Amino acid sequence: MKRIHVAAAVIRAEDGRILIARRADDQHQGGLWEFPGGKVEPGETVQAALARELEEELGIRPSVARPLIQVHHDYPDKQVLLDVWEVSAFVGTPHGAEGQPLAWVSARQLLEYQFPAANQPIVAAARLPDRYLITPEGLTAQALLQGVRAALASGIRLVQLRAPGMFDAQYRDLALDIQGLCTGKAQLMLKGPLEWLGDFPAAGWHLTSRQLHELAAGERPLPAGRWLAASCHTAEELALATQLGADFVTLSPLQATQSHPGAQSLGWSYASELLRSFNQPAYLLGGVGPQHLEQAWQAGAQGVAGIRAFWPGRAD
Repeated sequence: MKRIHVAAAVIRAEDGRILIARRADDQHQGGLWEFPGGKVEPGETVQAALARELEEELGIRPSVARPLIQVHHDYPDKQVLLDVWEVSAFVGTPHGAEGQPLAWVSARQLLEYQFPAANQPIVAAARLPDRYLITPEGLTAQALLQGVRAALASGIRLVQLRAPGMFDAQYRDLALDIQGLCTGKAQLMLKGPLEWLGDFPAAGWHLTSRQLHELAAGERPLPAGRWLAASCHTAEELALATQLGADFVTLSPLQATQSHPGAQSLGWSYASELLRSFNQPAYLLGGVGPQHLEQAWQAGAQGVAGIRAFWPGRAD
């Protein structure tokens, strides 16, 4: 069965809202909502297909666009490759040129709409930022609080509280304080025993690679409404993350880092190869910073994760 190549767009307004369209009842997956787009014709580039489809469906022309995510999905009756781009600027006023209902919704509101199964990773990618801050170890609780506060002020919207040197009680107290800072501003991801899950209902959980291996044969440990991430280093671990239903991952180490100078790095080419067969958002980690965002997008990543690169007052 030939895989159908589809170009699709996550179209953002200046206020951050996202445009979605409702599929006609007589279409495949009819009645569900989708991100606008259509088939890539033979000999056509994805960018050309996207421009043509958005002109035909919505009456707009994209002027600023970049890769967001690729999703391979097999339905019982067809196989698709969704080549998804984020469109952050366009010319024209979107309207349902083919009679399809449209809706401008916030990233959070995407969860209130029903999408085809193939679109679920796109929903996750649309809700996630392109930078993922991981807190440095060896700092006092006060220094961590001050740093997170400054990072939020600089625009960071996804924070992992990583403090392996802290006693459990210290970490839990600090997590409560940082959760308060993040409320309404950023998504907090915690690390630690899954027994703590019930104590931090607003937080997501970032699994270590060891936890990923231990849990992969069972059920997803968090409900669908809570973010679940995992640390991955190999193709096998990416497959385990898919099996467990992780919403996103970090893939590391991309390059040598100060914290892990002897670790075997993946390199850009191999990381891109790994991501081509992975359907969920992935952050590249290890020796990267905001200056590598464009390269990360081209490699198929959601963006970059970092400790020193995003921590206020520190740099690689």
